[in-house]
Amino acid sequence: MRLLLAALLAAACAFPAVPAPAIELQAVAQAAQQYHNADPHLQAMFRAALLNTSRQATFASDGTAYVKTGDIPAEWLRDASAQVRPYLFFAKQDMQVSSLLRGIIAREGKYLQVDPYANAFTLDYRVWEEKFELDSLAYPIILAWDYWKATGDESVFTGDESLGFDKALETMEREQDHAHNSRYTHRELHNRGGARTPNPVAYTGMIWTGFRPSDDACVYNYLIPSEMMAVVALGDLAEIERTVYRNLIKSDRAATLRSEVQNGIQEFGEVFTPNYGYIYAYEVDGLGNKILMDDANIPSLLSAPYLGYTTDDAFVYRNTRRFLLSKKNPYYYAGSVARGIGSAHTSDGYVWPLAMLIQGLTTTSSAQRKSVLSELLASDPGDHLLHESFDPNDPKRFSRKDFGWPNALFSEYVLTQFDGVPELPMGNTSDLEFRGD
Repeated sequence: MRLLLAALLAAACAFPAVPAPAIELQAVAQAAQQYHNADPHLQAMFRAALLNTSRQATFASDGTAYVKTGDIPAEWLRDASAQVRPYLFFAKQDMQVSSLLRGIIAREGKYLQVDPYANAFTLDYRVWEEKFELDSLAYPIILAWDYWKATGDESVFTGDESLGFDKALETMEREQDHAHNSRYTHRELHNRGGARTPNPVAYTGMIWTGFRPSDDACVYNYLIPSEMMAVVALGDLAEIERTVYRNLIKSDRAATLRSEVQNGIQEFGEVFTPNYGYIYAYEVDGLGNKILMDDANIPSLLSAPYLGYTTDDAFVYRNTRRFLLSKKNPYYYAGSVARGIGSAHTSDGYVWPLAMLIQGLTTTSSAQRKSVLSELLASDPGDHLLHESFDPNDPKRFSRKDFGWPNALFSEYVLTQFDGVPELPMGNTSDLEFRGD
């Protein structure tokens, strides 16, 4: 196995890490140019947001495509999948856009083969960070499934892509019992993530993860938002294996794991609180310990309907949402300009546009959607871009000068919530049972 991984890495690194020029996508450029709004500020921000991903993307010499996260010269599986998501709106009609998306999907499949525990890579396929984040396995599957559903194009499901999916599934299965089956360690984890860590976990059917989507280490290693995303991704994978690859064994493996993770969420991830009733915990260990909070990075608890895991009117989600958008959530902040969820990853009190956008994307209130939009416009420090986080009393104080993800999500938000473009699905969990349904 080590020889195979070494061969894959050596072959990948044969392609020089020379940055190619930014991609010019005519359909996307035209859509940006043709977007007009009575509010010139919204018009300028939407245009900048829609074009942002194409300015982060390049085609590599091996025919794949690469999208850096922004001001860090690396590609995160999570960020890249989210950054290209709004381009799915154009993929069926435009070959340039579909070529970019196929290139991203192909590259992510190779990343999974090189190291399924890594969360970020460089252009020459070298591991930038090896922080095991469960969502890094889920995002590539969901992106490939979403592309298939948006375009009807099965060509992305190559033999090589199948090998990447195999690595993702094998890793998820292994990490169900991290203490006994896994050798993964990291210097930022207690005792390097070993079985004798100060925070052990019980077997729950869920999948152990070392890090949150913020790249911060977990306290309790069953991260419920990532488990939710895994449920969606495993459902997608079961369908891909059954319908496209015609492999019923792999399809059944994915479906079985999906059911076990879902049962774990229902049994261990839902907790009763005096003021809110049953809500989802952020992290649990299966031994009774839990953290009640949310983080701005996606997957988050707030994003559960956006992920396709549940609906915005579901019983436990409604309770959880009330908790998350209150001062009971230690990372909910309010200022004179904006309010929303932040992260331990950035300065105390800073709000993240990602969380504000998710709040707008998952609300049933048109007034709240408009309010979120107004606050996002007010967060503009002058460059017409959204940033990682900002001071809700002074948006000129922000982190990450160049951060592609929130700009991509902003363009999706405007298109789907205000321009009538149908939302993109991430998967189907209608067959699952939820408390209170």
